[in-house]
Amino acid sequence: MTTPDLILVNGKFTTLDRANPQADAVALTGATFTAVGTRDDVMRLAGPQTQVIDLKGRRVIPGLIDSHMHIIRGGLNYNMELRWDGVRSLADAMRMLKAQVDRTPAPQWVRVVGGFTEHQFAEKRLPTIDELNAIAPDTPVFILHLYDRAILNGAALRTVGYTKDTPNPPGGEIVRDAAGNPTGLLLAKPNATLLYATLAKGPKLPPEYQKNSTRHFMREVNRLGVTGVIDAGGGFQNYPEDYGIIEELHREGHLTVRLAYNLFTQKPKAELADFSQWVKQVRPGQGDDLYRHNGAGEMLVYTAADFEDFRVARPEMPDSMEDDLAPIVRLLAENRWPWRLHATYDETISRALDVYEKVAREVPFDGLHWFFDHAETISDRNIDRIAALGGGIAVQHRMAYQGEYFVERYGAKAAEATPPVRRMLERGVKVGAGTDATRVASYNPWVSLYWLVTGKTVGGLRMAAPGSLLDRDEALRLWTEANTWFSSEVGKKGQIKVGQLADLAVLSADYFRVPEDDIQDITSVLTLLGGKVVYGDGEFGSHAPVLPPAMPDWSPARHSVGYSPRGPQVLNVSVNCACATACGVHGHGHAKAWASNVPAADESGFWGALGCSCWAF
Repeated sequence: MTTPDLILVNGKFTTLDRANPQADAVALTGATFTAVGTRDDVMRLAGPQTQVIDLKGRRVIPGLIDSHMHIIRGGLNYNMELRWDGVRSLADAMRMLKAQVDRTPAPQWVRVVGGFTEHQFAEKRLPTIDELNAIAPDTPVFILHLYDRAILNGAALRTVGYTKDTPNPPGGEIVRDAAGNPTGLLLAKPNATLLYATLAKGPKLPPEYQKNSTRHFMREVNRLGVTGVIDAGGGFQNYPEDYGIIEELHREGHLTVRLAYNLFTQKPKAELADFSQWVKQVRPGQGDDLYRHNGAGEMLVYTAADFEDFRVARPEMPDSMEDDLAPIVRLLAENRWPWRLHATYDETISRALDVYEKVAREVPFDGLHWFFDHAETISDRNIDRIAALGGGIAVQHRMAYQGEYFVERYGAKAAEATPPVRRMLERGVKVGAGTDATRVASYNPWVSLYWLVTGKTVGGLRMAAPGSLLDRDEALRLWTEANTWFSSEVGKKGQIKVGQLADLAVLSADYFRVPEDDIQDITSVLTLLGGKVVYGDGEFGSHAPVLPPAMPDWSPARHSVGYSPRGPQVLNVSVNCACATACGVHGHGHAKAWASNVPAADESGFWGALGCSCWAF
């Protein structure tokens, strides 16, 4: 047997391998696990060049895999966006916003683009336009709340050019005052096209900064234990133009997540032309274990897109939906392309399944990994239809952010199994979990795991009935081995098992033992991808590679705390500056410096008090 490159010992390994469920040591050789067992058995394999890391009794899990995230689009923009993910009071959020306004130069915008809900705030409200104007009279501010609204201050309204003469676009409303002038509130009625189109008017980062931004976003999800993502495409994410940055990072060896990407059509009424062209350009599975093509969707045809704004009534899909969808599904099935379809409501799923069943009688789906995304209100009958056709359902924790709105419209009883994950599993459907980040929900996988286990929203509302909840093991499996079906990689990753890719996360707290509410605060202290460290914190920080500082120098990513933990605000800044060694404060460039109860607006004063001169980086 080849001598291992790395051995991890004294861990509580949850392997998710039913034949070998627990271990306290593993050996890694190259990119794979080569031994999983007891400390004594694994240490016998060590050679003189083998690195050994003592995990000090920490819980270890397979690297988490997000079956639905928009990481490619999110990465291009991450360094421009102030994240309110996890912030528990509007007062704190506004202090963060004010600090970012003060450091953002003209003509740049300050953007908070999703990942939060007003219900997470103690105040249970969003900022007013007057409050935004008071802290940012001259700097454009754009705040996207879920897929239901955007709030713009006066400077942003002036920049985008909306006036009393600007008509409402289809599916959206520019809210106006009594004189007919735009107030700064934009509403999705029912779709988010107006919100996205307005956001697209803002400045973009240059390519070199987009590369840096994508690396920082990958590092942030690595911090949470994520090692794999299936990218679902997204609005304004064009292929191949918007994939150039991620492909360049792949060629340069800078990817720190495994990425399988789906292609998302951008042209209403020209969807079939898009997919007809793409099936000639790329084939499913093309690529390698780090970056590979995964098929079509989540947008297959615009007439099947039922946007999930629960503040408005369910939209009816046009009569042409079936005729538009059928030739695309037939084309994909004939070319053996897996596909995914965004579908929130059971009524949409029923109509899509009518198409699928008809096409499958002509072109068998055998072995094709096709699935629905979301499926919040799916019926038992349609679950069974999916199972009969061999399909799957990818669920996301959107209800953790929109549950209060769902209950307000449909009632608490309807929310008890929304979506009915337990019934999906019992009826034999392939089920995987994800986030749908970064706009409609946060990228934090631990919020999803908390929601699957507790049935509670981030605002604390318990929605799910006890019988519909998952236990912690079941929930974790949906975030690891189950998600490999959705990227056609079953048996390759998702478990800590000999022969599988050596992706894992060493946790900050024991997922199986912490109180339920504390699940959402777990992070990783050591994340490995293919046997290599891609993130380290605290005593494990020295094992991680140094990441260049976030670009540009005014980027929120240089100053924000990432996903904000509950409880008293604790400043958690990862610094990679040139004077890290000289000042002795920041340690190895990845080590964390902690300061209890330091508001974001006082960060510079905190570092200055420590005698560090590099805060101005």
